[in-house]
Amino acid sequence: MSTTGKVIKCRAAVLWKAGAPFSIEEVEVAPPKAKEVRIKITATGLCGTEIKMLENQMQYPIILGHEGAGIVESVGEGVSTVKAGDKVITLFLPQCGECASCLNSEDNYCIQLKQSHTSLMTDGTSRFTCKGKTIYHFANTSTFSEYTVIREISVAKVDAMAPLEKVCLISCGFSTGYGAAINTAKVTPGSTCAVFGLGGVGLSVVMGCKAAGAARIIGVDINKDKFEKAKQVGATECISPQDFKKPIQDVLVEMTGAGVEFCFEVIGNPEMVAAALASCHESHGVCVIVGLLDYGVQLNINGYLFFSGRSLKGSVFGGWKSRENVSKLVSDYMAKKFNLDPLITHTMSLDKVNEAVKFMKTGKCIRCVMLL
Repeated sequence: MSTTGKVIKCRAAVLWKAGAPFSIEEVEVAPPKAKEVRIKITATGLCGTEIKMLENQMQYPIILGHEGAGIVESVGEGVSTVKAGDKVITLFLPQCGECASCLNSEDNYCIQLKQSHTSLMTDGTSRFTCKGKTIYHFANTSTFSEYTVIREISVAKVDAMAPLEKVCLISCGFSTGYGAAINTAKVTPGSTCAVFGLGGVGLSVVMGCKAAGAARIIGVDINKDKFEKAKQVGATECISPQDFKKPIQDVLVEMTGAGVEFCFEVIGNPEMVAAALASCHESHGVCVIVGLLDYGVQLNINGYLFFSGRSLKGSVFGGWKSRENVSKLVSDYMAKKFNLDPLITHTMSLDKVNEAVKFMKTGKCIRCVMLL
């Protein structure tokens, strides 16, 4: 029986208030309006961003989740790029194709991303209700729900044969890290790189550095349990700051003779950003901030570090234009140009979302994919 044009009742992980655990609830998902798409989510990753958001103030109640993949159930009026039955990946970073950023070949920060800050759809309303209450959207996506409604500009159609339980990582974590090395830093063959933070995104940076031909890739993390996996995906050596009495930047400069050519901060810690920049070669070193820094956080950096020519750069979604490049990245995965399996350490159902959060917080998990 067709569900097109009808409200769908399904399960979702709802966050009712700050500090509360996720609650599995029955929610109502309204049909898509003009230029919107309703998707049956089949797989969603638990990203470190969600873990950070649990500690921040948001509008409640809300359905989180942004690293997702699924199948189009129905489309609203005027949708032309996807149709019911298409396999798609959800995009927290839209690509409208019309704003100054989308029209700039070197830019990917679509201005429509700011719409997600309202936690509502473009018309100022939500497509979710639960127990008679409006439920807010998150990051254009809200993938912790069996069905979700997303704007067409935040959806990428992918290969019909793609395994969604794997390629959902291309929705955020993998693309963010891999692209930070290839697009933002533009890692060069034979270079030396350092990666601070060896979670799912950090390991994706390592994979990007290796793909770009880096000769030496140094992983930096206080959790030594992550070292084996980092070496598996391309790190040539791994160190923990806790094993040294001197600052980690001094250690890296000594190890490399003059500092690393490319350094990546993939934690979201302002002190580590300063250390990563100081680890760079003084004249041509490039440091990229990949980790999510809290809004309003100030960086305490010695201005003299820039005098000799070091660069400090930001990166969002690895510099990829989302709709355009995600389909290509999935095709590259299908062509075995990279392997996502090492990043996925846990697979569980949405019911176990609170357990997945515990795994992430204790560092026992690289990426947990939840199947819906």
